[in-house]
Amino acid sequence: MEQISGNIIIRNFKISDYDTLIGLWTQAGLPFKSKGRDTKENIRKELQRGCASILLAELNNMAIGTVFATHDGRKGWINRLAVIPEFRKQGIGKMLVEKAESILIDKGIGIIACLIEDYNKTSLATFQKLGYNEFNGIHYLTKRIHPDI
Repeated sequence: MEQISGNIIIRNFKISDYDTLIGLWTQAGLPFKSKGRDTKENIRKELQRGCASILLAELNNMAIGTVFATHDGRKGWINRLAVIPEFRKQGIGKMLVEKAESILIDKGIGIIACLIEDYNKTSLATFQKLGYNEFNGIHYLTKRIHPDI
């Protein structure tokens, strides 16, 4: 496969890109909560709060990857990294993560984390290559008011 990273444009998501975003998640095999947190309105609200950025990677105006960066004012989170399968292993995920990290660092965030479900070996390997280390000793607990949140 040809190395194409020199032609990749990374840009900010606009709410008009919503269908493209969902298509990327679907093509990349990420689950999506169509009746909960991933509705167009919920994503719009999250972006309006000013603590989230969604980036899209494009090649010739075709979306091929995305990442979601959020923060709580002290810790940043990289979420929903997705590159469609035919464009993987070309550095696109790395470019997206580095841009997301840059956005968080520019906001004064000094700790950046990600949560990866145990079945997602591809994401685990990607983040480990990018310098993220597993942190033993934390139990991740959630309380979900509704299963689609």
